[in-house]
Amino acid sequence: MDAINFVHEQLSEKKDFPAFRPGDNVVVSYRIVEGDKQRIQDFRGDVIQMKGHEGTRTFTVRKVSNGIGVERIFPYSSPNIVGVKVLKRGKVRRAKLYYLRDLVGKKARIKERKRISN
Repeated sequence: MDAINFVHEQLSEKKDFPAFRPGDNVVVSYRIVEGDKQRIQDFRGDVIQMKGHEGTRTFTVRKVSNGIGVERIFPYSSPNIVGVKVLKRGKVRRAKLYYLRDLVGKKARIKERKRISN
């Protein structure tokens, strides 16, 4: 076993996030530390990319706030992430959704994936 992977497994705690992928609309609750005070803040947006593997895995969430696009990169194994909640499943055909940065208005929407029930 690789020494780096062994250390990552020992030091990181296992997170029980729901399965999500690029195109999904999620709410990421993360802890903010300001001096000696702590609070939990939600960041709601679309996942535009996921990259890395195991201990170095990250995902990027994009939202539009007051007409300005805001992106935030979250490390998957960060102790400051309290939870991730999937609101909508997106129907996309790419793994990296960088093209959303150039779109405005209704064109920037992601269609919802239809759920097939048996």
